[in-house]
Amino acid sequence: MILSVSGVILLGTIVFIFFRKDGLKPSHMCVSTLFGFYLASTAIAPSIKAGGESLASLLGGVRF
Repeated sequence: MILSVSGVILLGTIVFIFFRKDGLKPSHMCVSTLFGFYLASTAIAPSIKAGGESLASLLGGVRF
């Protein structure tokens, strides 16, 4: 649950930055939000979640 909440915050921040700095129009922001909601209800959603968790564990294992 923490990974999904932090992922939502990260992606929301990126969309906000695109909106403020790179000229993302509000209509584009709404379309990308709706796309995310519809994508979450498809059969590919578990694969996307597993890929995100795999990437997070990979990045979590990086030592500096």
